[in-house]
Amino acid sequence: MIKRKVTMKASLMILSVAALILAACSPLSAAGAMNTMQTPSTASGSSTAPPTAAAHYPDMGLAPELTNQVWVNSQQPLRLSDLRGKVVLLDMWTFECINCQHVVPYLEGWYQKYSAEGLVVIGNHFPEFPYERDLGNLKDAVKQQGITYPVDQDNDGATWNAYSNKYWPTMYLIDKHGHIRYMTIGEGNYAATEAAIKALLQEPSA
Repeated sequence: MIKRKVTMKASLMILSVAALILAACSPLSAAGAMNTMQTPSTASGSSTAPPTAAAHYPDMGLAPELTNQVWVNSQQPLRLSDLRGKVVLLDMWTFECINCQHVVPYLEGWYQKYSAEGLVVIGNHFPEFPYERDLGNLKDAVKQQGITYPVDQDNDGATWNAYSNKYWPTMYLIDKHGHIRYMTIGEGNYAATEAAIKALLQEPSA
C-alpha cells in the first residue's frame, strides 16, 4: 500500500484557500482564487491601514463605465462620467452571499458618514443563483439589509466582466477623475478602506 505524505507547503496552501473561502465568495476554483488575491490592498499580507497621503494610492487606470439600466434606490441610472468630482465606492455583491452581508453595514455607514463630503456608494448586484436575478427579490433584500445607497442590477454581468471581477464582495474606490485607486477583496480591511476614502476625498477635483 502506498502512503502519501502531506508536506508543510501543501498544508499551508490548504489553510490559505480555507481562509479565502471564509472571506469571500467565488465562482472560481481555489487555484484561480490564489492568483487573484495579489491586489494592491492585499498583496503585502498586512491588515494595517495604508499611508494617509493620497499619492500613495496608485492609479490603476480609468474605471469602466456603468451601463446597467435597472436601479434600486436611484431614480435614474448612474454613470461614472456624471460623477466626476466625487469619489465612488463600487461594491460587487450578491444578496445571498454571507460575506457580502457582513460588508453591507460598513458600506452603509460610510455612505451616511461621507456622502455629504462627496462619496457615492454603488452596489453592483451580480447574481450567483437564479432567484437572485428576480428584481422583486433584489428589492426585498435591499430593504431587509437596510441598504439606502444606489444598487444596480447586473444580471448579464456587463459591469462584473468589464472590471474582470472574480469575487463577491470586491470593493473599488474610483477617484474624482474616474480612475481606480484602491481595491480590496472579501471581508475585512475596513480601516484601510476608510483611510483610502478619506484620502481620496481630500484630493482636488481639478
